[in-house]
Amino acid sequence: MTISVRDTRQSRTDRAWIESVYRDYLNDLAPLGTGMFPALPEIGHREPDQLASWFADSSAHVLTLLKEDKPVGFAMVRTGASAAGRGAADFSMAEFFIARPWRRRGVGQEAVRLIFDRFSGRWHIMEYLRNPQAVAFWRRVVSAYTAGRYQERQESGELHQYFESGARRARLGPSS
Repeated sequence: MTISVRDTRQSRTDRAWIESVYRDYLNDLAPLGTGMFPALPEIGHREPDQLASWFADSSAHVLTLLKEDKPVGFAMVRTGASAAGRGAADFSMAEFFIARPWRRRGVGQEAVRLIFDRFSGRWHIMEYLRNPQAVAFWRRVVSAYTAGRYQERQESGELHQYFESGARRARLGPSS
């Protein structure tokens, strides 16, 4: 299985693919009960506007996830101050989506590994506790990637993981 990740800004085709699956992404998030996603149009955030804000954000890296050069998902990595959230972080996973036909096949885990290696530094991942599939996925992926060397906190109905990736993780070694 050949999984790769590329910058969506470099491809109109990738951007069009993300636009085509964005409603599926929102539909996956709607049952979480945040109240935000069904109300986006009511508060002036149409789907095209939301996507346009992703591509206009200089702190966001919008990535297309590919299996054998065909789009199967997307991710948005935030950098700098917008990544820090409540803790010190260089990067955060702001959005992550794998199309339904490709779920539970290892595609997401491999794509995440590539992303973590590409963006070396301190990471923050957050998922809603109301989303047990996301909690299980991120715990499994982060634990495997870090060999169990990460911190986890629960607060306000959210689960937060903090860890080091890429070259920084390698420099820290197994005793960290």
